[in-house]
Amino acid sequence: MKRTPEPELMDTEEQARAYARADFSKAHQSYVTLFDETFPKRPAKATVLDLGCGPADVTLRFAKANPGYTFHAVDGSAAMLNYAGQALRSQRRLMERVKLIEGYIPGAPIPRKNYDVILSNNFLHHLHDPTVLWQCVRSHAKKGTLVFVTDLFRPVSRLKAKALVAKYSDAEPAILKRDFHRSLLAAFTPREIERQLAQAKLDHLRVTVVSDRHL
Repeated sequence: MKRTPEPELMDTEEQARAYARADFSKAHQSYVTLFDETFPKRPAKATVLDLGCGPADVTLRFAKANPGYTFHAVDGSAAMLNYAGQALRSQRRLMERVKLIEGYIPGAPIPRKNYDVILSNNFLHHLHDPTVLWQCVRSHAKKGTLVFVTDLFRPVSRLKAKALVAKYSDAEPAILKRDFHRSLLAAFTPREIERQLAQAKLDHLRVTVVSDRHL
């Protein structure tokens, strides 16, 4: 199935509210677990760049699981960051370690040149030009930087995409189901991402499918 790009930003209040209130706890916590399993010997202290943080549920889960980590979490949607700020203020003990940054990549005011860890969750499929993400990773990585990118992958057909929407978001608001369907159609296949990494000279990174919709 050919890729169908979607809008790069989820910048309406309705979209941000639906996404922030949806229950993604199982999937989001699985990313934290997978990171732990992928990097069991990671440093106890690190500065982390989180690209496309959205309402920051994943960011805050990572922060709770890694108490020695400081996070710079970037997103281009003011509406999403408004909910991220609310979530952060509800967990005040994390406020000293999580900084929210509004900015569009490339060009966001990222505070540091290099980071120990670079995260990105469900951001790649929003980009019309995926090289934007990989160039940012290259620009802010150093020798030994841990790179952990999770995203949807595009199913083989629209019928399969509709089945995934029904399976995982049937009880969610219509706008969330619509956006999930659009995201599945906009996502890249594992093979496409491997080619992106090769082009960006990041082919030492490994692409692994971890569920029926995530890699």
